[in-house]
Amino acid sequence: MKIRNLVEKSLIMEAVDMDRSMRRMALEIVEKNKGLEDVCLVGIRSRGVPMANRMASFLSDIENHEVPVGILDITLYRDDLSLVADKPVMNDSDIPFEVKNKKIILIDDVLYTGRTVRAAIDGLLDFGRPKEIQLCVLIDRGHHEMPVTSDFVGRFVPTSSEEIIKVSFIDTDDDEKVRIMVRS
Repeated sequence: MKIRNLVEKSLIMEAVDMDRSMRRMALEIVEKNKGLEDVCLVGIRSRGVPMANRMASFLSDIENHEVPVGILDITLYRDDLSLVADKPVMNDSDIPFEVKNKKIILIDDVLYTGRTVRAAIDGLLDFGRPKEIQLCVLIDRGHHEMPVTSDFVGRFVPTSSEEIIKVSFIDTDDDEKVRIMVRS
């Protein structure tokens, strides 16, 4: 869903800040999992995907170990599908590894209500039963409606429900930054 008439209220992170936070989270992933054995990353479409790819690169640099990366489209698993769009666009999920008995780290840009994460867990379970599911987000903005918390957080950014967090990656957008936006 495209939201028009937004203006930037404040800049939260620039590219260097985003990279620094993701590098720190990569170190936390290694520490929590005591290495990277059986660890796989799954980016939630759309901005969780470039983040997952970047995290995989950081993990490889830290441990000299390639971490498999998958892509999960949660469109069909959303409980608010009728509110999102009249004709939602579905993209393919691509999880090119066995999920069973793996430590799956779901990756997304923003944790808000928790509904996206719930949908992602439902979608992931269709691929098999992982040993463990962890959550990594760049921004946790509060307002959770589901009992969801993240294991790895780049930054906590308290917001009002009228504000929108916009995360941009070079891979998907024209720039790389995190902003708080408001309707004009």
